[in-house]
Amino acid sequence: MSPPPNYEFQEWWNKEREKHHSAFLDVKHDKPSWSTVEIQSPVGHLSDDLTVDKSRHRNARQLSHILLLKLQQAFNSLSWLASSSFSLVLAANRRISSPDSRTHRDKPPTRLYRLIKAFLVLVLLLLLFELVAYFKGWHFSPPTLSSSAEFLGILYANWLYVRANYLAPPLQAMADVCTVLFLIQSVDRVVLVLGCFWIKFRKVKPVARVAFGGDVENADPEEYPMVLLQIPMCNEREVYQQSIAAVCVQDWPKERMLVQVLDDSDDTEVQLLIKAEVQKWQQKGVHILYRHRLIRTGYKAGNLKSAMSCDYVKEYEFVAIFDADFQPGPDFLKKTIPHFKGNDDLALVQARWSFVNKDENLLTRLQNINLAFHFEVEQQVNGTFINFFGFNGTAGVWRIKALEECGGWLERTTVEDMDVAVRAHLEGWKFIFLNDVKCLCELPESYEAYKKQQHRWHSGPMQLFRLCFFDILRSKVSISKKGNLIFLFFLLRKLILPFYSFTLFCIILPLSMFLPEAHLSTWVVCYMPGLMSILNILPSPGSFPFIVPYLLFENTMSVTKFNAMVSGLFKFGSSYEWIVTKKLGRSSESDLASIVESENENQVLGGALLRANSESGLEDLTKLELTNRNGKKRINRLYRKELGLAFILLTASARSLLSEQGIHFYFLLFQGVTFLVVGLDLIGEQVS
Repeated sequence: MSPPPNYEFQEWWNKEREKHHSAFLDVKHDKPSWSTVEIQSPVGHLSDDLTVDKSRHRNARQLSHILLLKLQQAFNSLSWLASSSFSLVLAANRRISSPDSRTHRDKPPTRLYRLIKAFLVLVLLLLLFELVAYFKGWHFSPPTLSSSAEFLGILYANWLYVRANYLAPPLQAMADVCTVLFLIQSVDRVVLVLGCFWIKFRKVKPVARVAFGGDVENADPEEYPMVLLQIPMCNEREVYQQSIAAVCVQDWPKERMLVQVLDDSDDTEVQLLIKAEVQKWQQKGVHILYRHRLIRTGYKAGNLKSAMSCDYVKEYEFVAIFDADFQPGPDFLKKTIPHFKGNDDLALVQARWSFVNKDENLLTRLQNINLAFHFEVEQQVNGTFINFFGFNGTAGVWRIKALEECGGWLERTTVEDMDVAVRAHLEGWKFIFLNDVKCLCELPESYEAYKKQQHRWHSGPMQLFRLCFFDILRSKVSISKKGNLIFLFFLLRKLILPFYSFTLFCIILPLSMFLPEAHLSTWVVCYMPGLMSILNILPSPGSFPFIVPYLLFENTMSVTKFNAMVSGLFKFGSSYEWIVTKKLGRSSESDLASIVESENENQVLGGALLRANSESGLEDLTKLELTNRNGKKRINRLYRKELGLAFILLTASARSLLSEQGIHFYFLLFQGVTFLVVGLDLIGEQVS
């Protein structure tokens, strides 16, 4: 049966035919309906006719095809989203059901986790209550105490009264305080970026008064100062070879340098491997010593303090420190030591870190954004305008006299590098940061290693602030330097930043969904964090595609940083926990080519020496393989605090959907998913 004729369409069709003087050919209804258009217009009006012709070509069949295409695109997007979500759910299910994952949840819950769990129960109850009110239509016309007769209506009316008069005002006050702190920290970030732009525009950089160039072998050794090179390590079976090799091939007179391998390993096999490596370089003519402490106290600070107590250290003027995964270039000493000449008040020359595995996974990419900003902006600006910054603990050269005057290495905190830098600054010493001198190193590729590293980096400064606050006030430095240390260096960048980040985005924002009388503006939730993320990513422009994951991940890390800050400030048990960051021994082949060439040049020392090196190398490889086979099994973990906050944020996003909060819903949804991914350890290195 044929469909009824469409008179409206036929009327429109006739008007178009008369208007444009076009010839239309009608065919029988049982065949496809084709329309041919013959353009009859002057050449001068060709463009006008073409414009009209475009709109006229869209007949009913074409419109249906366009709609089908749009539907297909929407279906493809939904299917991709569904498959991705399904894959995430399967991975999460495997991770949760894995017995290996459960074994790492046997630790007693922390105070923060208990608070998060109680907060989760509260928001779930509030969401259930709001759902009941929503289906009763109370979001349109809320009940009052006088008009409501049922018990649930009276309860909801009382809840509205309590939240409007007693709960929302303090929450709004907290939100305003955190917003002000956010703005202050943002102003500090903008000032640092402007300072970096000024340095780039004016091409300001430290210039050494002298230079060590030419061939070291033909130069007078007395022109080169005595330099001590220290490599502190602890159970570093993956990286000990490349770090020792990179330090031993420094382009510096062999008789004017001494390498100390400070091994704190408690693994006997690792000790034997490192000893064999040291003996190999001793046979090549390098002045290198192996030191192992019997009493391993004070972690890295105790290790360095013990090494500096040796009598022969008095013969040396400078000490260069490299962690076990760092690979300085052969010209590292030639680029750093000259800056001390003519600068008798200079204590430290710090080089920049460069990462061999920054593109390994999403976690290393996000770390690279943070550290690129730290070195390019924070360290460079502070070094240029203030002559002070926190020592990074490695890839730096110290004047030994400055270390002795400020008291040397102390074991009172887990940030011994920042401790010695603050004390040297209070003694009047100056620092230089070299942004163009880079030292290769490795980023932690697993979230477990990164989380432990960040906990130590954020609990240590609060320990130090408690210990040195009155020393700063009693010091003889200027008031401006005291203010910079207390308010900018410690309070703003080490305390306020993790405090407001966690409080604002993980507590106040979810609560404001259940207490709508307290409101967070869109610019606080979205625009200002986005702008700050853009500023953070400027030093690494290749990372711009990761700006949204970076913003969400930084908010996710706020729970770890906040917990570390509080534990360090109030001396909780975990604040003094020191765990060596797990390394995988990655290196850059191109940057280690010079080491290989240097080793090849040393092969002409004699047959006996070559045989000794070869035998030692085979023995090392055999032991290393046995050690790797018997090593601990690496597994992925579950993180309770992150998972608890994930469900809190997702619950708050469901509540915001009921009240049509807009941008707040999307932010809470994506932030909750990010917490879920991190809590299930689905970011970074994955272990099958």
